[in-house]
Amino acid sequence: MEARGDDEVSAGQHIQTSNVNAGLSESRDDRSNENTDVDEDGFSKHSTTLTNKQRGNEVTVRPATLDSLSIHQLAAQGEVSQVAAHLSKDSSLLSKQDERGFTPLMWAAAYGEKAMVDFLLEKGADPKTIARERESALTLASSGGYVDIVESLLRHGVDINTYDWNGGTPLLYAVRGNHIKCVEALLAKGADMTIESDSGYSPMALAVALGHKKIQKVLEDHILKLYKPTPT
Repeated sequence: MEARGDDEVSAGQHIQTSNVNAGLSESRDDRSNENTDVDEDGFSKHSTTLTNKQRGNEVTVRPATLDSLSIHQLAAQGEVSQVAAHLSKDSSLLSKQDERGFTPLMWAAAYGEKAMVDFLLEKGADPKTIARERESALTLASSGGYVDIVESLLRHGVDINTYDWNGGTPLLYAVRGNHIKCVEALLAKGADMTIESDSGYSPMALAVALGHKKIQKVLEDHILKLYKPTPT
């Protein structure tokens, strides 16, 4: 299975999506004096996690068989043939949402399963689906640093500036995770750098608060490119 982000992201890691923590959920006053209190694990105490147990990877005396896993878990593990078998029996599973509103495509995007993402999109999965707290496949892929999936989703016409429950956009999540390639890909496709989280953090402000200097440079270069005078 493919499970590589553009930084050190592992497939077994908890996926923090609606959880881009203090960087997006603390108040403007709280961040006025101290930038170092921005937690790099997420935006707030509220988190949306996809765990190994949920994926069916929990080590037990009797390991789960593929037949016992849901289509969401199979998608997260990149089991294309198993997912295909499920869909051949019930095509409605393609758009089935779990208790959080996550589709199989969203699970695959969250865990960097590019082959699965491509398969589901080819089968007609809707990449624009929004979960209960406004998470999207693009948000999940950006949060995990999976630039190949980000680029694939963007080619399918998703909203590049979609926001979740606390105002987190794909660009903000990519900045938070220090995922340079994702930031570059999103900016290249027109991601809005002026959108702020509910707490008032812009992508640049968040990069500064977290000390992500390479991300700052990417953002600065993009601004200069946007506003560079056209030669006459």
